[in-house]
Amino acid sequence: MAASKTLGHTGRDWRERDIRVLVAALVVAVATVATIALYASHLQHTLVTSASAFLAGDRQLESENGQPIPQAWRDEAESRGLKTARMVEFSTMVFGAGNFQLVSVKAVDDDYPLRGQVEFQSGPQAPREMIEGGPGRGEVWINPRLLRLLEVDIGGTVEVGNSSLNVSGLLIREPDGGFSMSALAPRIMMHADDVPATGVIQDGSRVEYVNLFAGEASALDAYYAWLQPRFSPSHEWESIEDGETLSESLSKARRFLLLGGSLAVLLAAVAVAVASRQYALGQRDTVALLKTLGVPGQRISRVYIQRLALWGVVGTLVGLMVALPIFWGLASLTANLLEREVDFSVDVAALGPALVTALVSLFAFAYPPIQRLRQVAAMRVLRAQPGEGGSGVLRDGLIAVVAIFGLVWMYARELWMVLALLGGLAALLLILAVLGWLMVLGLRRIVGGGNAWRLALVGLYRHRRASLSQIAVFAMTLMLAATLILVRSSLLDDWQSQLPEDAPNHFLINISSDAVGEVTGFLNENGLTTDTLYPMVRGRLTELNGQPVREAVSKDRDVNALNRELNLTWMENLPDDNRIVNGQWFEPGATEGVSVEAELAQRLGLKVGDVLGFTIGSETIAEPVKSIRTVQWDSMKPNFYMAFPPGGALEGLPATWITSFHLEPERKAVLNAFTREFPTISVLELDHIIERIREIVIQVTQAIEAILALILAAAVVVMAAVVSATLQDRQREGALLRTLGGRQRLLVNSTMLEFALLGLFAGVLGVMAAEVAVWALQYRMFQGSFNWHWPVVFGLPLISAVVLALFGRWQLNPVLRVSPMLLLRRLE
Repeated sequence: MAASKTLGHTGRDWRERDIRVLVAALVVAVATVATIALYASHLQHTLVTSASAFLAGDRQLESENGQPIPQAWRDEAESRGLKTARMVEFSTMVFGAGNFQLVSVKAVDDDYPLRGQVEFQSGPQAPREMIEGGPGRGEVWINPRLLRLLEVDIGGTVEVGNSSLNVSGLLIREPDGGFSMSALAPRIMMHADDVPATGVIQDGSRVEYVNLFAGEASALDAYYAWLQPRFSPSHEWESIEDGETLSESLSKARRFLLLGGSLAVLLAAVAVAVASRQYALGQRDTVALLKTLGVPGQRISRVYIQRLALWGVVGTLVGLMVALPIFWGLASLTANLLEREVDFSVDVAALGPALVTALVSLFAFAYPPIQRLRQVAAMRVLRAQPGEGGSGVLRDGLIAVVAIFGLVWMYARELWMVLALLGGLAALLLILAVLGWLMVLGLRRIVGGGNAWRLALVGLYRHRRASLSQIAVFAMTLMLAATLILVRSSLLDDWQSQLPEDAPNHFLINISSDAVGEVTGFLNENGLTTDTLYPMVRGRLTELNGQPVREAVSKDRDVNALNRELNLTWMENLPDDNRIVNGQWFEPGATEGVSVEAELAQRLGLKVGDVLGFTIGSETIAEPVKSIRTVQWDSMKPNFYMAFPPGGALEGLPATWITSFHLEPERKAVLNAFTREFPTISVLELDHIIERIREIVIQVTQAIEAILALILAAAVVVMAAVVSATLQDRQREGALLRTLGGRQRLLVNSTMLEFALLGLFAGVLGVMAAEVAVWALQYRMFQGSFNWHWPVVFGLPLISAVVLALFGRWQLNPVLRVSPMLLLRRLE
């Protein structure tokens, strides 16, 4: 009983070095995972909120059948606490001071926009303003190019149908302009209440009614569940992730945040594992004493569970207290960089991974060896190091693997991410086993002497179990850190290569075949370099293997491409940013077949050899699928779901052409000259989309840097914990060497060499395992190509060797500062 009470005394526990190391590791683990989880949640919310401005709300409901959306649907949304707004979009001719011009009209109500702001200018020379609202009744805002095209001034009037509206300002940018490819003509914005008086919209008019919604995600999802059964085929529900241009960027950003958090979970598990195992091994004498005093095994288990739970709670609370100010600093930094107010709110659900990581890691790694110790006879515990081999170790290893897999799966919910990381760890452990066997064979014959290299090699062999354990932990730590570094570099390089400074920011659409040469000549005269000109034929996918496509495709699959016409094209060469994932590209001279975009093929369940039927006007064609390819939708270049070979099924069908080019903001006047010369060709300006994507890249880059810093800090703590685990043994050996006449220089050199070799081996293993993990992640998750990262392959082992050599030097400080006799007495 006295022994049990003594174990429960927290003051005495805290004086034990192993307890302090364990609590410190737990604090670092919880702080790292909690900070990354909170920041990732905050950044995800910031990204989605920022990107939702592309819809002017969190969700859009579109009706393309020319019929307004029922008012009852908006009433239902408002009853659920959602904000709503409405707008109407159509094309018409407007009349100015003598000129007509085809324009794209957006009519909005008083609540527009729900997300984002409208960029407005009260006059050509006035400063630009960001406002949350649209024009008033009787007013119209026009695109700056229309001032010259219509020959009107601010304060003048333009005629829209039967109405005359006052030009009260310039529409520079709308938050949701250009999200789709529908806004082809210069834009004007008016009030929705003025639309009926214009008389423009008649039965059969091509008009699109749109409702906007904003609110909590759960309320939006519940509303959609109520709304979906009431949809007709012409209704479409959209979120920001449904737009190809932005969805790729958001998806990659989210996956990287998940990767960073998953690596933090793994590093936290390693840190707690190292510290808790050392703590467990340090309790052998205590367990032996308790058994000799007659304490039952069940009571020993209960006592240690209580101790682990107590220090687990302490470490978790302190870790959360450390994480919150760090998270506040990161949120403030992000707000300052983006010139926004700090939106500091703690997502309680994001703290779950940190709490589960701490408790699972603690009991998965600390308790199993303690449980095995209580099952061994007391005399055997006192004489040897029991329970360190056989089936017990294998069982502990299986528990650890299951715990790590479960933690990463709980956090990421991405099977390929879990498999890639655990596959890299498995490759690491396999190589480590081979290295251990080679170490035993190569070092067993080396004897000590007065040479630092000999002492270092003998030290590796003498501590071969500890050395292999340290190499394993170091290599795992370096692998996780290197994986994040390599994926970060590849991801940012990929984004920057897709959006260089001269990325295309304007599209020319509806170019007739007769005008292709003239358009090319105009652009060349003005020094504008175009991307490839592509033909474009509008058609619907109607059949799959001879069956109506809606019958052939599962009704559970919601495929938007079946509800509208697709842009079909033909091309001779595969675009540089497309990649064939199945099948083969068209052979030279081939005229049969079609190439399908990979995501659409997956939604439709297509495979190479399936026959697709298309309806183009009054014509029908059927072609087999020859290849499936990925498309970079965020490259700002023309992309297509369906591509045919030249001279194939699209030959002879009426087609228009499309291309893209880059135009500097100060040269916008070129567009006016182009529109005058080619009034039937539509110009689509995408400057603001590129700006928003670059803003997302900036946000994710800051997140990457912050996560990387936290991961590296956790890695250093793990390495320090591993080095300190053998601190007493190495200090005792150093004191004995000094007692036997060893010089300080010899002692320092041999220790630093020993740790440098550990770091070199661990660095080589870690970087090779990281390359394996990065290959899987790049290929399966980020849809990128894999290249060897030679600077990291050669640099990381050297850096690891230097860092661990410095850790080894740090271990020697007590040996060099005090007399050997005094140090030996302290260590007893």
